[in-house]
Amino acid sequence: MSSSAESGRLRIGIAGIAIESSTFSPHRTRLDDFHVTRGDELLGRYDFLAPGKPLTEGVEWVPLLHARAVPGGPVVPEVYDELAAEIYERLGQAGQLDGVFVDMHGAMSVIGRTDIEADLVAGIRRIVGPDVLLSTGMDLHGNMSRELIGLLDLATCYRKAPHTDAWDTKERAARNLVARLRSGGRPLKAWVQVPVLLPGEKTSTRIEPAKSIYAQVDEVEAMDGVLDAAIWVGYAWADEPRCQAAVVVMGDDEQVITAQAKRLADAYWDAHDKFEFVAPTGTLAECLDQALASTARPFYISDSGDNPTAGGAGDTSWTLDKLLRMPAITESELTTIYAAIVDPEVTTGAMEAGVGATVSVEVGGKIDSEPCGPVALTGRVTGIDSAAGAVALAVGGLHVIVTMRRKPYHIESDFAALGLAPRDADLVIVKIGYLEPELYAMAADWLLALTPGGVNQDLLSLGHHGIERPMFPFDPDMPDPDLTPEII
Repeated sequence: MSSSAESGRLRIGIAGIAIESSTFSPHRTRLDDFHVTRGDELLGRYDFLAPGKPLTEGVEWVPLLHARAVPGGPVVPEVYDELAAEIYERLGQAGQLDGVFVDMHGAMSVIGRTDIEADLVAGIRRIVGPDVLLSTGMDLHGNMSRELIGLLDLATCYRKAPHTDAWDTKERAARNLVARLRSGGRPLKAWVQVPVLLPGEKTSTRIEPAKSIYAQVDEVEAMDGVLDAAIWVGYAWADEPRCQAAVVVMGDDEQVITAQAKRLADAYWDAHDKFEFVAPTGTLAECLDQALASTARPFYISDSGDNPTAGGAGDTSWTLDKLLRMPAITESELTTIYAAIVDPEVTTGAMEAGVGATVSVEVGGKIDSEPCGPVALTGRVTGIDSAAGAVALAVGGLHVIVTMRRKPYHIESDFAALGLAPRDADLVIVKIGYLEPELYAMAADWLLALTPGGVNQDLLSLGHHGIERPMFPFDPDMPDPDLTPEII
């Protein structure tokens, strides 16, 4: 234990890089895709570290660097190297630390490299040495490899999908770290991977079987001898050996954590062929036909193949092309919102033209052109959101949101900033997978359209070759795996 811990006051660094990267997306993540925070701005990210909060009593939190990006394609190597180098430099200048809170997603990919979170944490470990405790709170769609769990002292992940507990998880990771620095001693970790790789849209904790499986995590955590329990679904749109489900149970009773890690792993495997999509699915045409025939309003459709919050390029124009060719959408009295498609050139031009102007543009299909190239659109500018860098273009009853940068539309206020009212719309078609909470509560009905893009839900069509085999669903008749946990 360091001198600061012995004196009763702890010093804990904060650092991390957080992004979810589809290796099947043609998008490339560059430095300007990241929001980088340092110093007081970084410390201000965490409400649970505000002055007067319990986790600040006797603890100096040392903000180093955190970089966060909207999910996208792989990070270019020089960008990762630059961010990691600054983290390492700041760590070296931070003085004696007792611990580091590593705030990362867990599904970052860097072109030409594998298991990059393990690489990042290995660099942190080299600088701080063997005695400093490292703790992380990850997305459950991250990947927990053997190398990564071996480098970390404490690890946990979200227990909800959609991720309504994201900040609770980060706080738990920080709380566990402080508790262990106070009590002394690293917990044991029981780790096991489960050879299943499924998209988040099939593993939502809103529905069974994930709902019951994740309910067991809280039961395990409450047991004597257990500090924390976690199940990682893994990330389905990257092609690395680490991409699969994993379980970690931490604590001081080796027998208990081993048994409970196996319990959770068995529960996941026992349900491996029972996971279903979180909503009824169909082709885009099928979903549109059903939505048009329905009286439920607003009726939501997920354009799932190019979901930017899963790593899609955000500019796949395939769905927009189909909508523009449908008189039932563009020439009827229905109000349809399409959110959104990224095209900086079109957005800039529409902003310059101003509200009320009519513009003729070629939109989308410039990053991910495989499903469909740029689409011709003539529409009236009905809204400009300068703060977000977005415009709304109306083609009859179809309102198309076009953005400067890749941006998800998950909350009502983002629509309202463009003068759009999704509650009053007939159809709302969103580049998303499962609906996030505000949209889910708003939707009178919804369907998940199986559309093309970098996060296509048809995993078997993508061409994985780097994952470990056998793996479900790639090998549907595979034998039951050995799910004996390893104590680390």
